[in-house]
Amino acid sequence: MTEAHAREEICRVGASLFARGYVHATAGNISVRLDDGFLITPTDACLGFLDPARLARLDAQGRQISGDRASKTIALHQRIYAAARAFDAQTACVIHTHSTHCVALTLLPQGAELLPPITPYFVMKVGHVPVIPYHRPGAPEAAEAVAQTITRYGAKGTPLRAVMLTRLGPNVWHDSPAAAMATLEELEETARLRLLSWQSPPAALTAAQIDELRASFGARW
Repeated sequence: MTEAHAREEICRVGASLFARGYVHATAGNISVRLDDGFLITPTDACLGFLDPARLARLDAQGRQISGDRASKTIALHQRIYAAARAFDAQTACVIHTHSTHCVALTLLPQGAELLPPITPYFVMKVGHVPVIPYHRPGAPEAAEAVAQTITRYGAKGTPLRAVMLTRLGPNVWHDSPAAAMATLEELEETARLRLLSWQSPPAALTAAQIDELRASFGARW
């Protein structure tokens, strides 16, 4: 992906997420890893009204070169790229949102992962979503916990595409902004289904059903 294309895709995806309520106000951020650095949405920018020319451009060490001031979450994104690319070498986009249903689940009693495998497309398109304990926005401890979690799951043969920051929102990553957005959409929809069924929580897919998804679609569960 060229830098020009990446700039356009960040803005297109940001506008789509904002229009559909996945992000609000100035919450959330999107980054793309380039061959020689990074693009990321500016701090306090509304994702619905991004200007391609004003996106923050950083070098490979994370030092800003041009554009508006980079989001403070660039440090977290850099840790995600470094950890995730050990298992998915094509990882090139990270999206963070404060998606309502995902965040709502972390306000309830919570286990080690955000959701059980309740739908086939959640298993196929998202996979495991570990929950990271609460840290203030931008805390280096959160970035360290995320990187360690990605490495731990990957070492067990289960590469991640998402983690959930308690009370803040999901971070998802993939090989392009469009693919990362699709992962986020599936995650938020599954969270919504889980909350809608709170009176009678759905049973998880069985081990045999998950094995079938692995064999048929390469699901990484």
